[in-house]
Amino acid sequence: MEGGKPGRIRTGRNLPAAIGVGVALGALVIASLYTVKVLFLIVVLAAVGIGVVEMARALGGRGIQVPIPPLLAGLVGVLAGAYWGGTIWMLGVFTLTVLVLLGMRMVHGPEGYVRDASASLLTAVYPMLIVGFVPLMLSEPDGAHRVVIFIAVTVCSDIGGYFAGILFGRHKMSIISPKKTWEGFAGSVLACVVCGALLVHFLLDGRLWQGALLGAVVAVCATFGDLVESTIKRDLGIKDMGNVLPGHGGLMDRLDSLLATLFPVWLLLAIFIPV
Repeated sequence: MEGGKPGRIRTGRNLPAAIGVGVALGALVIASLYTVKVLFLIVVLAAVGIGVVEMARALGGRGIQVPIPPLLAGLVGVLAGAYWGGTIWMLGVFTLTVLVLLGMRMVHGPEGYVRDASASLLTAVYPMLIVGFVPLMLSEPDGAHRVVIFIAVTVCSDIGGYFAGILFGRHKMSIISPKKTWEGFAGSVLACVVCGALLVHFLLDGRLWQGALLGAVVAVCATFGDLVESTIKRDLGIKDMGNVLPGHGGLMDRLDSLLATLFPVWLLLAIFIPV
């Protein structure tokens, strides 16, 4: 307990609410993945679209102008282009979005141009471009299994680190995120390695060592992604990017680890288990 409030432990997270939201999101993901793949892309579009808005508004709180409409249009184009056209279309839409963002900011004059344009490009890459690897993965014949592996192993990093940190955490890992400990990181690695080995073997007929290696990479990248978003929030002077998810904060607060692990998982699965 912390502060006498039920459902809260040392991290300050409302655990029952967090678990409930996590289960609901998981059910939505699985249901859409294994019925109509396009429905899953719509779920991704909605989640990342909200994340883009959250990030743009957080930057706006510090007087940084980030235009939302072209970013959302670019997000739709990146997801659709990647799924139906492949890498070339994804990169083409992203490049066009960047040019539009740079051009739109010119209308407001040169003062603060570099600051605003840089923030807009950051948002265009993180999360807009990175999430384009989801449809690239999903478009494969066994794409649903690959996406499940990507999400499940990344979630295991959060779960393993969370509980290991609570039970054994003693040594602080970073001043950027004071609640992270090396013991928690060890829990993340263990959970990811076990989950990765089992899922890659049973879902894709891969070797256990391939899944274990993928899990270890995910644990490192997920922790890195969490620290990146924590750094952004500290710079902006905010605790959460939003409050749309009870017990979790905003969508970007849940997407941080997923964004950092997406490309490595896509790449490793493409190398280990080519279609």
